[in-house]
Amino acid sequence: MDLIQATLFTDFLGTPAYFWLIFISVVIGLLVLDLGFLHKGQKEIEARESFLLYGGYMAIAFAFGGWVWYARGSQSGLEFFTGYLIEQSLAMDNIFVIATVFAFLGIPRIYQHRVLFWGILGVIVFRAILIGLGAALVMSFHWILFLFGAFLVFTGLKMFKTSHDKPSLDDNWMLRLIKRHFRVTERLHGEKFTIRQVDPKTGKMALFITPLFVSLIIVEFVDLVFAVDSVPAIFAVTQDPFIVYTSNIFAILGLRALYFALAAAMHRFKYLQYSLAVILVLVGIKIFLVPLGVKIDTALSLAVTIGVLASGIGWSLWKTRNDMPEPVPGARPAD
Repeated sequence: MDLIQATLFTDFLGTPAYFWLIFISVVIGLLVLDLGFLHKGQKEIEARESFLLYGGYMAIAFAFGGWVWYARGSQSGLEFFTGYLIEQSLAMDNIFVIATVFAFLGIPRIYQHRVLFWGILGVIVFRAILIGLGAALVMSFHWILFLFGAFLVFTGLKMFKTSHDKPSLDDNWMLRLIKRHFRVTERLHGEKFTIRQVDPKTGKMALFITPLFVSLIIVEFVDLVFAVDSVPAIFAVTQDPFIVYTSNIFAILGLRALYFALAAAMHRFKYLQYSLAVILVLVGIKIFLVPLGVKIDTALSLAVTIGVLASGIGWSLWKTRNDMPEPVPGARPAD
């Protein structure tokens, strides 16, 4: 008994092990509930169900944040909610790119949840690696925060210039790389990621990957690319690996649930990237000031982030109130 208690209270990355255990248990429970009960059979997720799922995920995230506030104090609680909101804001752009990938590859909505579910498992692993690496760098080389800050400011300014560019997979290098190294079927085979069939080049049975698996590879890569922006951004709020990681994962879990509602309304968020660019620049400035000993109040950061994001969403919805959805260039019809 004493050994178990000692293990639970052992420090891991600056946080007692039982905090991590509770977090992992909650995430596993959510994933089991999602795939094992709510979406046990293949079905198309409608916008209403998507909003309800998002509300459930958000309620659990807020409950977890409230527990962090209670157990570790108001500062940690504020840092969790600020990190959660920043990650949600930046990941919205990620969602629109994923929708473009699905449209281009002709992945029907009925199979998209399967890709997103397995994709989240990759996110959990890759974010852990990136955040662990980032935390180690910050602890060893505090000056690296200058690089994080400068990178975020540069990325934000670049986003202003590319805000009207539409993501496209035409002649995409990654798609070419996948087709060069894997046998890819021309059409979907239901919910299967791989299938064995006759290779027309050799006349022998061989393992092929389906467009569904191709979409999973690209979605994982897109997540990794966006993490390069979002992970340093949360280090502006806190350098506590527990807060950084948990706020990241809860935000992504929620947005994946909201995906089916947002994907249908991509055209209504044309101006959201301007808000995301402003958030990146402000966060970059904040993280740049950390090594200089200038501390911006976390509550103020949270309020400003909410204000900027709300303004971008409101302006987008107003300006695009009469716009119709635009087709994705080069998209193949769904099987």
